[in-house]
Amino acid sequence: MPGPVDIFCGKSDFPKQLTMEPAQEPQSIGSTFTYAEACDVGLTPDQLRTGSRFEHVSQGIYRVAKQDFVLRDAARVLSAASPGAWISHTTAARLHGLLLPPWLTDSNELHLSKPRTLPPVRRKGIVGHTLVGYADEIEEIDGIYMSTKARTWLDLARTLPLRDLVCIGDQLIRIPRPDLEEGRTEPFETLENLRKMLKRHRNLQGVVRAREALELMRVGSDSGPETVMRLAMLDAGLPEPDLQLTLWDGPGAPSADAGYRDRKIALQYDGAHHRDELQAHKDARRDKAFASAGWTVLIFTQEDYADGFGKAVLRIKQALRRAWTDPSITAGFASGE
Repeated sequence: MPGPVDIFCGKSDFPKQLTMEPAQEPQSIGSTFTYAEACDVGLTPDQLRTGSRFEHVSQGIYRVAKQDFVLRDAARVLSAASPGAWISHTTAARLHGLLLPPWLTDSNELHLSKPRTLPPVRRKGIVGHTLVGYADEIEEIDGIYMSTKARTWLDLARTLPLRDLVCIGDQLIRIPRPDLEEGRTEPFETLENLRKMLKRHRNLQGVVRAREALELMRVGSDSGPETVMRLAMLDAGLPEPDLQLTLWDGPGAPSADAGYRDRKIALQYDGAHHRDELQAHKDARRDKAFASAGWTVLIFTQEDYADGFGKAVLRIKQALRRAWTDPSITAGFASGE
């Protein structure tokens, strides 16, 4: 029986003069490509199976030898070679730019999901899944069929710890801020839509953890560390903070990542990008504005994130004990809740 390169573009016999001196490698071929794409640019069977320029990866898939691995290229070709299937789980999360935990941010695993109506995935080195998926849970981006951000979040619920699942969830429901990004004004998803999706998949492994995560998700976290800080505060029994507090209503008002307005406590998480000189100057003006208004400003950094915000929680507790209290609460006319 002929192998995958013995039948090319529907032809099994080639004139010898075409196989004795292979043509130059076409410039239009990608680093990873399908058999059909090779056919389209005029590559011959001998060019694919002989010499050192190409390597056979899997059925119908080839790569240019000695090329660095590129996840997006590999996912595109795997998607093209697998009709009816879609890229999912960690692979889809990386392609979507979701907030994966550190041990998965550089994962080169290739996850491929198929519906139950198709045979299971049997490609070497590919993590296969057989799932129930709906049409609105799969999308095509740059030629890659993959699970949507929301469905990817749900698929990861089986393996990710609750904290990391909440971080991704907060990313999905976050409302974009004009000063931080362009081209997007709406969140990727809403809590209502995520709840509807969970109802569709009552028996999916991980759905219980996804429900738990949904109850902990909040609109307003601008980064994963901000979510982790909030969860650490809740675990320590602290009152739930408000998110994205502004010093006053209106454009241009200084804002805090989190805090307690009734106690005049502002919490700031300053990540790596805050080391930029211009950003540091903006941060200093922001913090001075809060301090001038009588607020206690607590600033946390990557060291606190690495510590799990353990020391940060102690500082917040101390600040709450010493902080200003609204006179209406002191007089007993308000509860402060």
